[in-house]
Amino acid sequence: MEISAICGVGTAMITPFKPDGSVDFEALERFIEFQLEGGVNFLVPLATTSETPTLTDEEQERIIKLALGMAEGKVPVVPGCTSNNTAEVVERGKRFVGYGVTHVLSACPYYNKPTQEGIYQHFKALRDGTGLEIMLYNVPGRTSSNASPDTIARLGADGAIFAVKEASGSIIQIQSLCQKADRELQVFSGDDAMTLPLMAVGGVGVVSVASNIVPKAMREWTDTMTERNYVKAREQLKPLLPLFEACFVESNPIPVKAGAQVLGLMDARYRLPLVPPQPKTMALMEEVLAPFN
Repeated sequence: MEISAICGVGTAMITPFKPDGSVDFEALERFIEFQLEGGVNFLVPLATTSETPTLTDEEQERIIKLALGMAEGKVPVVPGCTSNNTAEVVERGKRFVGYGVTHVLSACPYYNKPTQEGIYQHFKALRDGTGLEIMLYNVPGRTSSNASPDTIARLGADGAIFAVKEASGSIIQIQSLCQKADRELQVFSGDDAMTLPLMAVGGVGVVSVASNIVPKAMREWTDTMTERNYVKAREQLKPLLPLFEACFVESNPIPVKAGAQVLGLMDARYRLPLVPPQPKTMALMEEVLAPFN
């Protein structure tokens, strides 16, 4: 899949579980079909929203292969591939290549708090060791590791990454990043609510939580912004913004899975340390999803 084909809205996929806690692959298959029918531009399994830290290597392999098989010839698949141990993430990346993966989403190393040079060397090692096309995921709120626009631009110029999912929450950092990124480095929002300003200053899309439950609306919205029709995009944002806010009233993916249950896509089940949503969260998700039914 050409790099230029990866733009627009990609879904950071939730993972359905059975009552016994195992992955519900039948529900996952239905869910992927829902995403494809909704018109999302690419799929992102094994991201934060997927509860990836709780998934075994075998489960991750099955999820990747299912997504690749269903998406073949339709949309790219960009699975998450993250570790704060560089040698470990390189080995995982090699396994992913064996499954047929060509592109991955990889977050900055967490907990270690590397320097900017450490971040650079980490992603360069992943690229050199696997040949994978890498979308760097900058989410300092979860990792305590913020890749600067200069570091990201350096990685892009050296061919170590093809894109960045930017979730620093800083408009100044977003603008600086979009100005420093060359034409080959694509900038995606890592936060649904920041997508409009990010695309207005040069970004190309979003890796979305909300598209798990409203893929069609998110595709239409990002298409409008790709066409640079920001007046229309602001109108489309009106029903979406309350949903974006609701998706983070508890730790992600607790609310969005509640929304998936409201829509009958899957039951809202989780693996510890995540727990089921509070009743008020279920009620809120019913309210914010009403305009889309």
